Amino acid sequence: MIESSRGRERELRPVCVLLVEDSPSDARLMLEALKEGQSQVTVQHVSDGEMALAYLRRQGDYAQAERPDLIFLDLNLPRRSGLEVLSEIKQDEGLRSIPVVVLTTSSDTHDVRESYQLSASCYVTKPVDLEEFVEAVRTIDHFFFSVATLPPHG
Repeated sequence: MIESSRGRERELRPVCVLLVEDSPSDARLMLEALKEGQSQVTVQHVSDGEMALAYLRRQGDYAQAERPDLIFLDLNLPRRSGLEVLSEIKQDEGLRSIPVVVLTTSSDTHDVRESYQLSASCYVTKPVDLEEFVEAVRTIDHFFFSVATLPPHG
């Protein structure tokens, strides 16, 4: 166990993040920002909605997949939209407790409203500026892995 900055104890294990992102450049930036963060993080990356659900349900190539502690979810995905994936996650009793951060280019009020109605933990519009994008990811990393308490596995 290690003690966090707020005096609480935390497990000494890497946290697992599932990154659901179809843009290779955005995925690469997020991976770099998360690795530079304060937390010990392992990141699993899938590039479409079908792959995300297969990963979460441990199907096919993902039979041995680690349960994520946090999901970063883009909305504009091939094969199955991020909103569909979010809906599936939150309807599944075994998955619904996993926090989902919607991180997308869309600032459409319908997407924001729908994401929160489907129980997204937060909604972040991707900044266009590279430095702002990296800082946004680092801020999310800090909040979820240093300030907030994540739900236990199982």
